[in-house]
Amino acid sequence: MDRSAPDYYDTIGQRLYTAVLADVMDGLGFRSQVMRHDIRPMYPGARLVGRAATMLAADVEDIPAQPYELELTLLDDLRPGEVMVCSTQGSRRCALWGELLSTHARARGTRGAVLDALTRDLEAITAMRFPVFAVGCHAADAKGRAEVTEIRTTLDVGGVTVRDGDLVVADLDGCVVVPAHAEEEVVGRAFQKVSEENRVREILSRGASIRTVFREYGVL
Repeated sequence: MDRSAPDYYDTIGQRLYTAVLADVMDGLGFRSQVMRHDIRPMYPGARLVGRAATMLAADVEDIPAQPYELELTLLDDLRPGEVMVCSTQGSRRCALWGELLSTHARARGTRGAVLDALTRDLEAITAMRFPVFAVGCHAADAKGRAEVTEIRTTLDVGGVTVRDGDLVVADLDGCVVVPAHAEEEVVGRAFQKVSEENRVREILSRGASIRTVFREYGVL
């Protein structure tokens, strides 16, 4: 599959899902690629596919002389097809994301945000249908509470190591990260597994023994 094709991410989003990608990566030895269960879609039906643009934040006690400096640098550097992937290293003091950042990100061609952190402006984000996955909501702004310390770096998000440029897929079942160096093989095998699952589903719907079907197809 041509990763440079304009509809690459849409095709993955329409035909693949996190569970099948997780299964494929398990089979290839990548067994720690699913983020924690508490990183959830912030509105029903949210899903995203894109390439990670990473951002790490840390708690601060005072308002910096130039608040949001590194965050603004990354936001203005966003490229079409990317997904904001952010961590506050476990802090839950404030929201790291919101409506105006979503508006800017969408205008830049960004496909959503995944946060091991909190968001806000949930009503507006839901209305604009910008996919945000987070651990929850908080009304307090990050100014003077959290400041971005690193961008486009490797970080831990929801228990998964995420490198800038990795493929991120998120849906109702959760968020998975496909390492960039294994992406072609993982995506190719996932399409094949979906085809096999479709065949098995049709057989099971006719009342066949699931044990017999599993022995024959090895799909469950």
